[in-house]
Amino acid sequence: MANFTEEQFKKAYEMANTTTLKFPPDILLHFYAYYKRATEKNGFYSPRDEEDVRSGFKANALLQVESISPEEAKIKYIEMVQKYIGEV
Repeated sequence: MANFTEEQFKKAYEMANTTTLKFPPDILLHFYAYYKRATEKNGFYSPRDEEDVRSGFKANALLQVESISPEEAKIKYIEMVQKYIGEV
């Protein structure tokens, strides 16, 4: 998917948020990281020492996508939705 529209991204986000499908934690972390990278200017998260393990996993997921552009993150997010949920 070389091209995408903002409407496709918004629809993909809506589909991901309303699905009743259950996914393993690693898939959920990919959804999280691509979405955050696509939508936040900073996109980088570093947990404080007192935060839980879940926050550490989120931080690690964001570190894995920090080198891609927000546009590429949107494409990856749409592709994941299409793979795991359905056509956008």
